[in-house]
Amino acid sequence: MALFDSHSHIDVDVFDADRDAVMARARGAGVVGQLVPAISAAGWPHLRDVCTAFPGELHAAYGMHPMYLDDHRPEHLDQLREWLQDPGCVAVGEIGLDYFVETLDRERQQFYFDAQLRLAREFDLPVVVHARRAVDAVIASMKKVGGLRGIVHSFAGSGEQAEQLWKMGFLLGIGGPVTYERAQRLRGLVATMPLEHLVLETDSPDQPDAGWRGQRNEPERLTTILAAIAELRSESPEAIATATTANAMRLLRLNP
Repeated sequence: MALFDSHSHIDVDVFDADRDAVMARARGAGVVGQLVPAISAAGWPHLRDVCTAFPGELHAAYGMHPMYLDDHRPEHLDQLREWLQDPGCVAVGEIGLDYFVETLDRERQQFYFDAQLRLAREFDLPVVVHARRAVDAVIASMKKVGGLRGIVHSFAGSGEQAEQLWKMGFLLGIGGPVTYERAQRLRGLVATMPLEHLVLETDSPDQPDAGWRGQRNEPERLTTILAAIAELRSESPEAIATATTANAMRLLRLNP
């Protein structure tokens, strides 16, 4: 089986000591590709270096994460325009809105989100969207800009919100949370959603699955997420792996 991790922060420092070993374990588990979204402008050069070290396996997305609002400056948007023209860039991300952390200024979040959405439309790049307790606001923003496609990472919204996103051409990134039995709404959605709108993710090093809780997450664990989804859908892991990998590669315009 060929698996694609649509959300992996394998560039961050917790992987610096053993990144080669992490990548080897991922390959051994069948992970043939990973989308690596950025967090802030300061990390873009290192992210590019890490992706360049694993050509054909790691694919870069550049953007400014809403949870790191204090790191962002308006001039970074001008710099982002240049980074989006890098040959290795396949998406704009991680961008979005976070209403869970109450201290994050919503007006400033919106400013950076809207500006990055417009850049994604201008460069015809997909977006990797963070939408924590802000799915309606994210949908409204993306509809306002228009002409967008992408992935809503770690989707935790309602069925109605999911349907709106599907109609807009968006995919839902599903990872470790689906393995927890208490996540009944998410598990119900994943069991019945159209397979053409599903992609797998680990969010490494965060959001470990139920069998790995409290430990550093890594792309190898994508097989556990695949197994959980296959069981929920009563479908073969092979069929889901084939479909979700094709979905990710089609969105990112990657050659198989």
